[in-house]
Order: sequence, then C-alpha cells, then structure tokens
Amino acid sequence: MASYVAKNLMQGKRVTVVNAEKAIVTGNKKAILERYLMLLGRSQKRSIHRPSVWYPRTPDRLVWYTIVRMLPRKKAKGRMAMHRLKVYIGVPEKYRNATLTSFEEAKLTSTRNRSGKLIRYMTIEQISRELKGGGQT
Repeated sequence: MASYVAKNLMQGKRVTVVNAEKAIVTGNKKAILERYLMLLGRSQKRSIHRPSVWYPRTPDRLVWYTIVRMLPRKKAKGRMAMHRLKVYIGVPEKYRNATLTSFEEAKLTSTRNRSGKLIRYMTIEQISRELKGGGQT
C-alpha cells in the first residue's frame, strides 16, 4: 500500500490514509520486529542532550514515516508531496461520509499464496504494541 500511496503523491494527488493501524507488513514476525527494534536501537551522537535517532512508535506515524521515506525528500517535488499526505488512526469524523478508495492490489485477499504456503504478516497495530507505542487511540 505504501508504494501505491507514494506514487500517487508524486503524481500531485492529495492522499489521506485512514485506518492506518490495519495496514499489514508481510514477513516472519521475528524478522519484522528485529528490523523495527534495530531502527529504534540505533544511536547517533548528535549532541549530549539528544544522543539517539528519533523513530515513530504509534501506528499513524509508522505508516507516515514509511511512506515519506519512499519520497525524494531532498527535491522540492518530494517535499511538496510529503505535505499532501495525511495519515489517521481509524476514520476521522470529516471522512465518515466521504467515498473511500482502496488499492485492490495491496489487499491481502487470502492467507495462502498461489503455491499454498501460509502468508505470514503483522498489522501495524501489533508492531506498535510490540514497540510500546500503544495501539489504537
């Protein structure tokens, strides 16, 4: 889903992601958590008062950060695309009556792939809870 959103942002469209906590990350649970915990644990000595690198823990910020990292942030077009992105946990009141579009290619339609193997995945909400960022608020 994140790559489809990044592509739409680069085409100049405004994108609002709702129910960010329900997005999925495919892969082995242990490998997914190792990657996110590695990102949290890395350190960079910038100053005495702020020795570590910031990384998000809440579901909406995890999705936002993932999408923004796919954009060319050093170019003006990428920075403008970043400002057109909004990510929410759940569905806000102002979007309840709006027509929602979903990416059919990004949906997990079955828990098994074409060869019959089980697809392993975690939701962003589960990852957030493991990172002690809390779940849905």
